[in-house]
Amino acid sequence: MVKLVPVTEGNWYDIARLSLEPNQQKYLDRPIGIIARGYVYRDCNGKVFGIEADGKIAGVLFVRDMDEEPACYDLQQFMIGSEHQKKGYGFQALKLILEMLGKERRYECVEVCVNRENRAALGLFRKAGFTDTGYIDEDLPDCLNLIYRF
Repeated sequence: MVKLVPVTEGNWYDIARLSLEPNQQKYLDRPIGIIARGYVYRDCNGKVFGIEADGKIAGVLFVRDMDEEPACYDLQQFMIGSEHQKKGYGFQALKLILEMLGKERRYECVEVCVNRENRAALGLFRKAGFTDTGYIDEDLPDCLNLIYRF
């Protein structure tokens, strides 16, 4: 069973110890950096969740509010540790955060920026219903901006 859990005194170190395969490391921040983003973006309602699967920390995600157009939730980081990949945890966790944000419903959509070479992540987000906006950020020309509408 997969669930989203708050980062706590009892689990932050397990989250920080998550790792990725060497070829994936260029796509995401390290877990400790993801945790730090929750603090840095606290004025933007930044939230970090551990992804727990069968009682163990399997991943971490970070989402924040983005008030500039298009106003939306910004899913900036979404990571499943290498030893927990290919078990369906990522898809289940993604559905959980989308459900949570959909109930909260401060915005009508969620955006995510994904490196166009990261085929696994692109497949995951598309499977969950994200579509390409066609927008290319000049600061991140190698990334596709995907959107999920509630």
